[in-house]
Amino acid sequence: MVMGMQGAALLAAVVFASVLVGLAAGGNFYEECDATWEPQNCWAYDDGNRLSLALVSSSSGSMIRSKKQFVYGTVSTMIQLVPGDSAGTVTTYYTSSLGDNHDEIDFEFLGNVTGQPYTIHTNVYAAGVGNKEMQFKPWFDPTTDYHNYTISWAPCMIVWYIDGVPIRAFRNYAASHGVAFPTTQPLYAYSSIWAAEDWATQGGRVKADWSKAPFVASYHGIDLDVCECYGGGCVAGCAAGLGDAAPRYCSLSTTQVGKMQWVQSNYRIYDYCADPKRWINGQKPVECDLAQY
Repeated sequence: MVMGMQGAALLAAVVFASVLVGLAAGGNFYEECDATWEPQNCWAYDDGNRLSLALVSSSSGSMIRSKKQFVYGTVSTMIQLVPGDSAGTVTTYYTSSLGDNHDEIDFEFLGNVTGQPYTIHTNVYAAGVGNKEMQFKPWFDPTTDYHNYTISWAPCMIVWYIDGVPIRAFRNYAASHGVAFPTTQPLYAYSSIWAAEDWATQGGRVKADWSKAPFVASYHGIDLDVCECYGGGCVAGCAAGLGDAAPRYCSLSTTQVGKMQWVQSNYRIYDYCADPKRWINGQKPVECDLAQY
């Protein structure tokens, strides 16, 4: 059912007010998600509060998708990544619209051989165009315990968080500089595990060891603090519903900026803004010289 403008605005105001004081208690996986690919490789337990996704072969992984479509908000989950030799595998937590010219905000976790760190891959797409990758190595072992991964999406800015620490921000410069930014399409939240042997680990040089399958990623809890939206008519209402709270999503605190700079200085391993081979016609993307927080 498409939400009316006033209803969307009211819901957005309530949702974003709850985000201001921290993550609200979310529903479990039974309530919030559907298995949309290879459901036999997906199982929930602990009354739906925990979930496992398995990759059993090069063509048989698994995916879940939120039942809610939304415009703006925060999506958050706890993940324990595949332990041991995870080469050739990709575990994901991301948001995306449907169709070819889609919008998408990514967390992808690229596996590695035993003893070598995962690569944490981030990207953002608008109208089907991405090419804004930034990658990190973790400053913790993501396979021995659960860690929180959060995507915050507001009209002014996207922020990626790990355990409450912002690792990247992407500001909306669409109106002022023509930089594409996702603002027009409702998104779903997704999690998946799949094989990407041709590129995931050391540029594709290291393949998956299928004798170690199944590769299992574990999830604990899911929080969707979002403005539900099931059609273009509610997009403006979700933006308007931010009201007085909107400015709080348009900047990071001094403490948050310091933490993000520490992560980027010590653990960032790739930045599209520093890779001239990726630039179109040799021109650095305009947003690379603009403040992102």
